[in-house]
Amino acid sequence: MSIQFLQKIIDKSRRIVFFGGAGVSTESGIPDFRSQDGLYSQKWAYPPETILSRSFFDSNTAEFYRFYREKMIALWAKPNAAHFKLAELEQSGKLMAVVTQNIDGLHQAAGSKIVYELHGSVLRNYCMSCAEFYGVDHVVAFDPAETGCDGIPKCKKCGGVVKPDVVLYEEGLDEAVVRGAVESISKADTLIIGGTSLNVYPAASLIHYFRGSHIVLINKSATTADGQADLVIRESIGEVLGSIHV
Repeated sequence: MSIQFLQKIIDKSRRIVFFGGAGVSTESGIPDFRSQDGLYSQKWAYPPETILSRSFFDSNTAEFYRFYREKMIALWAKPNAAHFKLAELEQSGKLMAVVTQNIDGLHQAAGSKIVYELHGSVLRNYCMSCAEFYGVDHVVAFDPAETGCDGIPKCKKCGGVVKPDVVLYEEGLDEAVVRGAVESISKADTLIIGGTSLNVYPAASLIHYFRGSHIVLINKSATTADGQADLVIRESIGEVLGSIHV
């Protein structure tokens, strides 16, 4: 019954926005951050929250990259049914945008064009000195296990330290990305929230800009927005979205 209700909502909608989190990527095999088996339950020399902070990046860059290469880069991951269905909905003209907290680039890999990456992307990297752009392969190439170096990727142009274009703790969200996400959400007639606990702020607060008709929430566990939703589905987001007809 819930899938049928979701299908009816999507059939009537013309301006859908999808707001997603780690649960979308876990179905592609990427561990999430906060589940029992997520990154935060694993033991390192420092807590993951500390390692993934800007101050730690600046003061202990080699250790940051040791963790980052092993736990944050998942080039082997492939888009799943949720990613592909969202791309299909965009191509049909029903979906305006994807707003994601994920940094893996899987929405674009599936074919989505309008994606607001609130926390950045592992696929983009920049020299902190001259702003030269580098793809993820440049970061991977400095793996000390392969090269014997300290593991810190350096700029080929000026020798500066290359930093991933991801939002670390202690850093703010990109203003242009936030503006795009807010504008899309505020103009949507349907907001589908999927694969997120809505515990990560300020990203989760963006859903409060929604003024449309329907909120659909697809997540395996309860969230703070359950009471606002017209429909709550506690099932696999890939299976749910994969069953929708466009």
